[in-house]
Amino acid sequence: MKKFLGVVCTALFITSNAEAVYEASSDTGTGFFNYIENRRREMREQQLTEEQEKLLSDIAEAKEQLPQEQKEGDPIPAVFEGDDLVYYSNSGEFIATGKVDIIQLEGYRFQTDEASGNIKEQVVRVEDKAHFLQLISGAPRVTLDGYKTVYNYGKKTGTMGAANGKVGEYYLTGKRFEFYPDHIVVYNGTQTKCGAKSPDYHVSAERLEIWPEQVMKMYNVKFLVKGNVVGSRDYLEKKFEESGENYFPRVGYNSDHGVYLRDDFKIHLREHTDLVIGAYVETKKGVRSNAEVRYGNRDFEGRLKYGFYDDNDAKWIQKEPSLKLYYGRHIKNLPLGYGLEAEMGHWRQNAISSTHGEYSLNLHHDPIFMGKYLLLLNMGYKVTTDDAKNYKRGDTTVRGMNWNCLVGREFDEKFAAYVGYSYEKNNSKNSVFDFDLDDYSKKLQAGISYALTPKDRFVVGYKMNVDNHRIDDIDYYWYHDLHCSQAVLRWRGKRKKLEVHWEFVPW
Repeated sequence: MKKFLGVVCTALFITSNAEAVYEASSDTGTGFFNYIENRRREMREQQLTEEQEKLLSDIAEAKEQLPQEQKEGDPIPAVFEGDDLVYYSNSGEFIATGKVDIIQLEGYRFQTDEASGNIKEQVVRVEDKAHFLQLISGAPRVTLDGYKTVYNYGKKTGTMGAANGKVGEYYLTGKRFEFYPDHIVVYNGTQTKCGAKSPDYHVSAERLEIWPEQVMKMYNVKFLVKGNVVGSRDYLEKKFEESGENYFPRVGYNSDHGVYLRDDFKIHLREHTDLVIGAYVETKKGVRSNAEVRYGNRDFEGRLKYGFYDDNDAKWIQKEPSLKLYYGRHIKNLPLGYGLEAEMGHWRQNAISSTHGEYSLNLHHDPIFMGKYLLLLNMGYKVTTDDAKNYKRGDTTVRGMNWNCLVGREFDEKFAAYVGYSYEKNNSKNSVFDFDLDDYSKKLQAGISYALTPKDRFVVGYKMNVDNHRIDDIDYYWYHDLHCSQAVLRWRGKRKKLEVHWEFVPW
């Protein structure tokens, strides 16, 4: 085998340090297991594949063989291998055939059976199929198989015809790929997290843009389930390695509402601003809907809400309208973050209506790992005001501290458990509305999770009223993986109620 170095920038690959998001449950705290599952998923997604590890190893070996030390500003070399290599030194042209392997030492690899190009112009051309690998600092990992590739590894620009592969955690296809120094553009593309040859669900777009800031921007988007269009949006933006909203309809059944279908429709209005329409259809009470104008930019988010909203206990509130503002940041160089939140508007529940206000300051600590144990801490101060009509106490103000402490442990890949204690000043007895509230303030939660098979996980969670030592809820869950979707069954033991829903995963 012949090998030679062509002169062509140096960067080290850095894995993401994104952390899973913990979302507490208003029922029995079983959201802790969602945190565990999301964290495991993120770790799997961040783990290098065998060929990515091989690329890093080959780059390190090639750097040791450089004839002289690279200086800042020098072009980064490329390594060419093939069964047969022909190089014309005067023009810089080369032809390589038979198991061609081209490594650009910043973190790129081309593999094909035949390639040509020009060393002086730093260009590689592949007419037939090429395997492309990108592994550079600060950008999503890219693995593609495509045709008709032209790439300038000096300028970091090029094109590729029809191709498919993986970018970050997303499986992508496209009719044409364009490479630029700071982003990749895909035309007539699709993306999904479902790795099947025929995905259960995917998103298609006329144009996708993949940016080094770990952002994917999509234009003229359609959502497809089993090849059928179930929704569309003019624009969609998604951050890599971040749990997000479910873009697809959610179907389920529960004892309170019967069979239901829930879906959201987003209309992009302008930069950072969207109109989101939520629809909820059930067999027992018909249709409920809401609409929100959402503005989000960096650490700030604002939502103007109108319509019906439900909580985890199947209680509904009508907002006519309500404005919610949020600002949150992680405190630099400290394992702490804070959030400022305010919501003001007219609320209605059954015969009670009120001008409602909620104002809170929350402080949370980053997850604390203590050997095999995980500690989650947060606290805050909240003020709620109401001038309720048709309510016995009239004007009502509730103010006080709230805090939550939860300790969990992963015993092994199958078994995990948690116990937590929390206090919330607001409860349904001292508040005008019982929306998203228990009827007591001091709460003890505990639960266990056991994976009986790779596709079946069972969870039990309970919630206790500490003041009277009464168990308020016991919930039993069965999670069953169905290819790239999941069925969830919950039996609410104390309430004798059944819930079943089906959704696509992962998010």
